[in-house]
Amino acid sequence: MTNLLNNPLLDFDGLPGFDAVTPAQVEPAIDALLAQADAALATVIAPDFAPSWNAIARELDVATEQLSRAWGVVNHLNSVCDTTELRAAYNAVLPRVTEFYTRLGADDRLYAKYRAIDAATLNPAQQQALRNALRNFKLGGADLQGQAKVRFAEIAERQAALSQKFSENTLDATDAFTYLATEAEMAGVPADIAAVAREAAEQTGAQGYRLTLKLPCYLPVMQFAHSRALRETLYRAYVTRASDQADAAGQVFDNTAVMHELLALRQEEAALLGFANFGELSLAPKMANSPAQVIDFLRDLAHRARAFAEQDVADLRAFAREHLKLDQPQPWDWPFISEELKQARYAFNEQEVKQYFSLPKVLDGLFKITETLFEVAIREDQAPVWAPGVRFFRIERSGAPGQAPALIGQFYLDPSARTGKRGGAWMDDVRARWLRPDTQILQTPVAHLVCNFASAVNGKPARLTHDDVTTLFHEFGHGLHHLLTQVDERDVSGISGVEWDAVELPSQFMENFCWEWSVLQHLTAHVDTGEPLPRALFDKMLAAKNFQSGLQTLRQIEFSLFDMLLHTAHLPSDDIQALLQRVRQQVAVIEPPAWSRTAHTFSHIFAGGYAAGYYSYKWAEVLSADAYAAFEEAGSDPAASLECGRRFCHEILQTGGSRPAIESFKAFRGREPTLEAVLRHQGMTPAKEQANHVN
Repeated sequence: MTNLLNNPLLDFDGLPGFDAVTPAQVEPAIDALLAQADAALATVIAPDFAPSWNAIARELDVATEQLSRAWGVVNHLNSVCDTTELRAAYNAVLPRVTEFYTRLGADDRLYAKYRAIDAATLNPAQQQALRNALRNFKLGGADLQGQAKVRFAEIAERQAALSQKFSENTLDATDAFTYLATEAEMAGVPADIAAVAREAAEQTGAQGYRLTLKLPCYLPVMQFAHSRALRETLYRAYVTRASDQADAAGQVFDNTAVMHELLALRQEEAALLGFANFGELSLAPKMANSPAQVIDFLRDLAHRARAFAEQDVADLRAFAREHLKLDQPQPWDWPFISEELKQARYAFNEQEVKQYFSLPKVLDGLFKITETLFEVAIREDQAPVWAPGVRFFRIERSGAPGQAPALIGQFYLDPSARTGKRGGAWMDDVRARWLRPDTQILQTPVAHLVCNFASAVNGKPARLTHDDVTTLFHEFGHGLHHLLTQVDERDVSGISGVEWDAVELPSQFMENFCWEWSVLQHLTAHVDTGEPLPRALFDKMLAAKNFQSGLQTLRQIEFSLFDMLLHTAHLPSDDIQALLQRVRQQVAVIEPPAWSRTAHTFSHIFAGGYAAGYYSYKWAEVLSADAYAAFEEAGSDPAASLECGRRFCHEILQTGGSRPAIESFKAFRGREPTLEAVLRHQGMTPAKEQANHVN
């Protein structure tokens, strides 16, 4: 009992005690919350319990919300500071958590209670939440009977375990690789990257430069290292991670069997629910109507981008031959050639730009544009955190004269890469906005924003590439979607209930500001001199904005098409690599070597919720580009821009998932979305049309 009373995972009065959670506390806390949720479920499904939305919320939703918040803390810690002990505690409880939520979503007695609710008694947000709930019960197996329902639960539990194993293998394979480079091998590598690598080597008592496969290290080496041998070593290690093509030591993390089993389970799950394949099941709650529609969309976009991508490759080959004496470039040469060509064509490189983007200055600028556009204030705040360097902020809106500002939401920012932290960048919720049915007190939302940028070095603040800046704006867009909501119903507030192929709209929308001179002026200060980014350098960046956009578009389409075909036109037992090769032959203009195994670390679709949904990035990019075009149409008129910001906030951010995404888009834009803006933004329209839309 003492452990439960002092367990920070069971304290819901304030913010999570991230710094106080220990692995030993996980199991007792989650077991207690599972028991509480089970008791609430038993109460609600009893014959004499009235089928009332508010009554169910007071009893069941309060219990499951506490369970999800505590489990969210454990899941988050497992992602950002993985240890052997925490991983064991997480994996011990994962099957029980999965079993409960699977059983909850498939309970036909609870389903009957929701079906009996009179929708006319609900407000619009509750009505949307009810529609979603009824759909989710069907997708959760509530209509299944007997052995089919038992098997459905077994599938869900096994899928959760396999997704976690895929994630662990990917992280472990990434962390397991190090290479001690000599000073000669490091020729060309930027000084700040080399300094971090030297410091990492010294910490292990070694001489030289300790290189890893974490992106803040891997990518600059691939772009700038003169040594082809060094680039080949890192490239081969990176693209064979967690596969049978890794070196002998790395093969212990091979994800091949995990992937095949996951695909088989997904196909079986779809069949149980009456779908022809997992792609159809995945799209049931999304904007897209069918896998065929998605595949047609992707192939149409690939057709439009192909000529631009072919020209990109022709330019690279010609430059490599004429200026680098490379007649037959290899896969590990392309990033280096691209960087050299960009420097030659536009007279700048990312490392030059990077000196102007220190993390503190970028944050100041990001907050300024957010405060101006959406009429809020962002302030530093205090909360327990899980690692040094994690910061906490609050978002406020001014009250009436004489009144204190109103708290809208709060967020954590964890910017730096480190061992034990999974790669990539993401936003996740800590808690949602909710007019709590148990207290009638409005609960404000809280979010995590997690990135993997380079750390500060030699007493200077962390420096970001422009791509890093774009990533930060992207994740902050997700955060704003979660935090600025004005919906009081938890299931459809913020990002909850938003169709998966529309959830990227606000994040990709925010990326556009990274190319606005009026915004960048507030984001930059040279790390040594404090001087802002020169306009001449910005103009070079802008000229290079769509450098290789054709190649980049085809790369995303390759991933998206592979994902959808994998879940619709592929037998789970068939060779996954063979399918990827066929997709590359159809789409790619540069094909990786046959031993490349990028699918084996494709965490989005095997561990991240994007299975048969990776197309969402391109789908939502159409929405976000069209939405941003409204700001372009407002021009330089501050009043028009402010009004546009208010409409975007009101119609997109504040409404969350309380109505279908297409309705929110049309309420903001006044029409259906079109492809024109995204093609123009990526430079894939005729030159005359481009000239009419100069920033």
